Amino acid sequence: MSDARDAAGTKTAHIAAAFEASLRRMRAIFVKEFIQLRRDRVTFAMIVGIPLIQLLLFGFAINTDPKHLPTALLVQDDGPLARSLVAALRATDYFDIEAMAAGEADADRLILSNKAQFVIDIPPDFDRRLIRGEKPPLLVVADATDPTATSGAIAAVIGAANTALDRELKGPLAHLAQSAPPFELRIQRRYNPAGETRRNIVPGLIGTILTMTMLIYTGLSVTRELERGTMEALLAMPVRPTEIMLGKISPYVVVGAVQMATILIVATLLFGVPVVGSLWLLVPLALLFIIANLSVGYTFSTVAVNQLQAIQLTFFFFLPSILLSGFMFPFRGMPVWAQYLGECLPLTHFLRIVRSVMLKGSGFGDLAVDTGALALFTLVAMSIAIARFRQTLD
Repeated sequence: MSDARDAAGTKTAHIAAAFEASLRRMRAIFVKEFIQLRRDRVTFAMIVGIPLIQLLLFGFAINTDPKHLPTALLVQDDGPLARSLVAALRATDYFDIEAMAAGEADADRLILSNKAQFVIDIPPDFDRRLIRGEKPPLLVVADATDPTATSGAIAAVIGAANTALDRELKGPLAHLAQSAPPFELRIQRRYNPAGETRRNIVPGLIGTILTMTMLIYTGLSVTRELERGTMEALLAMPVRPTEIMLGKISPYVVVGAVQMATILIVATLLFGVPVVGSLWLLVPLALLFIIANLSVGYTFSTVAVNQLQAIQLTFFFFLPSILLSGFMFPFRGMPVWAQYLGECLPLTHFLRIVRSVMLKGSGFGDLAVDTGALALFTLVAMSIAIARFRQTLD
């Protein structure tokens, strides 16, 4: 009996010792992983940086009720009621009066060039017709390519107009304020009269898909060569570093063009999104955008030491791009500091270009500012990529 107990005790002791040894081995692996993680600075930065960026962007930068929207006024009446209405519009949080249109053609140009999201037109004889009880029209022209950014502002026009006129319609004119609004509000939602979300989202997908794929493709290009050990053989050939970089980028320009064509065909045939503007304008600007992203991805490939780090850097750039560019949330609804950050991203400018060309029919002159910003970013990104590639080779 005692022998059985001794055997059971010995077995229990062996199991306990094996379990303790297993825990020691697991603890050693645990410590090793943390040491390796600490040495992998890119991964460690992703662990801390990505949640922090998401928290800051969603907590402070994202706003689905944008205010301080750029607005142009077309005032064709200088009466006291019209002046009171203009003052009330200036006092609201929704409108920033940035231009006084000289006429309807000037107002259309401001909308096409994205310099104004609203044009508020006060017609001639507004005061006289209102006093006579004729209900003169008050025209609000809205750039509805982003329907989320216009709904709250249109309601603010009604409130501001009623407040201004209630303050002015006193004494003999008090009966006008007691009835229904003494004017007729006419809302013109241009480029997306039905407020269809897909007309805003689908063109934006061209930019987001190209950003994601171009960054990943080129982000892995150099690191893949280094991991496979083929970079040395490539450098032994009589080819200059700049020629290597341009040669590796060029095929992905063709890939990006194929992707853009595919999205345009699907957007038109399946989702019914029109292409109002010129494809001869959209295609070269899209190629410029593709080259900009390829340059960024190539820079990441020279920073990363392996393919995992290259993907992490790509995601670190892609996340702010999709949140701060105006693809998911109204760009003008973000605080000023977030808009400044968004202006530094190529996707922000390309989204304005592709939506303006496809939905508005804007021309090159209307898009000169965004085209210039995209070209400048491409030049800087290409320069950094070339400089980093030379340092990597050295």
